[in-house]
Amino acid sequence: MAHGGALQEWKRGWPVVVAAMAGFSFFSVLISATGLFIEPLERAFGWDRATLSMGPAIATGVTALLSPFYGALIDRFGSRRLGLPGVVVTMGATCMFAFASGSKLQWVVMWIAFGLILTSIKSTIWTTAVAGTFDKGRGLALGLAVTGPAIAQTLVPPLGNFLIESFGWRAAYVWFGLGWGGVTLLLCWLFLRDAHDRRPKGGGTVRTVLPGLHKREALRSVALLQVAVSSFVVMMMTIGLSIHLFPILTEAGVARGEAAWLLSLGGIAGIVGKLVTGALLDRFRPNWTGSLTMGVTAVTFVVLIRFLDSMPALIAALVINGYAAGSKTQITAFLTAGYAGMRNFGMIYGAMSALVALASGLGPWIAGKVYDTAGGYEPFLWAGAIGCVLGGALLLALPPMPRWDASEPDDQAGAVS
Repeated sequence: MAHGGALQEWKRGWPVVVAAMAGFSFFSVLISATGLFIEPLERAFGWDRATLSMGPAIATGVTALLSPFYGALIDRFGSRRLGLPGVVVTMGATCMFAFASGSKLQWVVMWIAFGLILTSIKSTIWTTAVAGTFDKGRGLALGLAVTGPAIAQTLVPPLGNFLIESFGWRAAYVWFGLGWGGVTLLLCWLFLRDAHDRRPKGGGTVRTVLPGLHKREALRSVALLQVAVSSFVVMMMTIGLSIHLFPILTEAGVARGEAAWLLSLGGIAGIVGKLVTGALLDRFRPNWTGSLTMGVTAVTFVVLIRFLDSMPALIAALVINGYAAGSKTQITAFLTAGYAGMRNFGMIYGAMSALVALASGLGPWIAGKVYDTAGGYEPFLWAGAIGCVLGGALLLALPPMPRWDASEPDDQAGAVS
C-alpha cells in the first residue's frame, strides 16, 4: 500500500473508484429491473410469481458456489484481467433474456447461464480493486464505489418502465445489456487498475505480500462469522423486499409510474447513504455504523405492514430503506477487510459474498413463495423486521478491529499468491 495520506490515495485511486462504480451498477441492473418485468412476463406466459422470482435465486446461487474460487483468481490475476471480459460476456447474457419463449425449462437454463457469467463482474472484482488501492480513505472510497447499485436503483425503475411500455419487455433487456453494459465497458477499459497492474519496471517478478489472516485463521475468526451471519440474514430479507417492492406498491393502489418514481427516491437516498456511511466508517467504530445501518431497515418492513396507506410514512420508509440499501455491501466489505486484512482478501471476501449471493437469491424466492401460499406479503415483512434487528445486534457485538502491519515485498522470485 502506498503511503502519503488520504489525499495521495485519492490522486492515484479515483479512476479505480469510477470504474468500480460503473461495474457495481451494471451488476445490479437486472436485479433492480426484475420487479418491472414480473407483470409483463406474467401476462405473456401465465407464470406464477414463485416461478418469476426464482430466476435471481438461481443466478445468485450459482455465483455463491463460484465466488470463493473466483476470489482466488482475483488474488492471482487482478481485477482488470478478469473484469473486462466479464463485462463483455455479461452484456450478451443480459440481451439473452429477450429470447425467452415461455418455456420454464428454457427460463431456468438461461438463469443458470446468466449466473455463471455474472460471477465475472460480481462485487468481489470491484471491491478488491478499491480496497487494495485505499487504506486511510477506504470507507469513503468503498462508499463511492457502491453508489453503483444506488445509481441503478435510481435510474432503472423509470427507465425500465419507459422501455417496457414504449418498446416491449424484450427490447428492454437488449437496451439494458448493450446500453448500460457498453458504458460500463468503456469506463472499465479506461480506468480499472489494481496492484497487479502496477508492476516493477524491468519486468521483475517481485510481488507484494499484504498483511492479514491466512485462510485457516479466517475460518476460525468469530468476528468474521458474526459479519457473515448478519450479512446473510439482512441481505436475504432486504433483497427479497426490493424485488417485490414494486408489486407490493402497485397492489396497494399506487400507479405504476408513481411506484417507479418512489423506488427512484429510495435510490437517491441510497447514494447519500453510501457517502455518509463511508465517512462514518472512516471516523467511528465501524461496527457501530454497521449495526445502526443494518438495524434501521426494520422500519421499512413495519411501515409496509401497518402504514401502507399513508404516503408520508411510505416515503419516509423508502428513504430509510434506500439509505441503508447499498451500504450493506459496503459495510460487509469494510468489515471483512478490517478483520481479515488484505493477504487473502479476494478469497475471503469471495466466500463472504457467496453467502450474500445465496441470501440475495433465497430472499426473492421466499417472498414469492410466501405470497403464493399466504395470499400476501405480511408474514415475509414481519420476518424481515425481526431479521434486520438481529443482524444489527450481531454487528454491535463485534470486538475492536485489529491493526495490521505494513505490507512487505516478497523476495522469492516467481512466487505466486
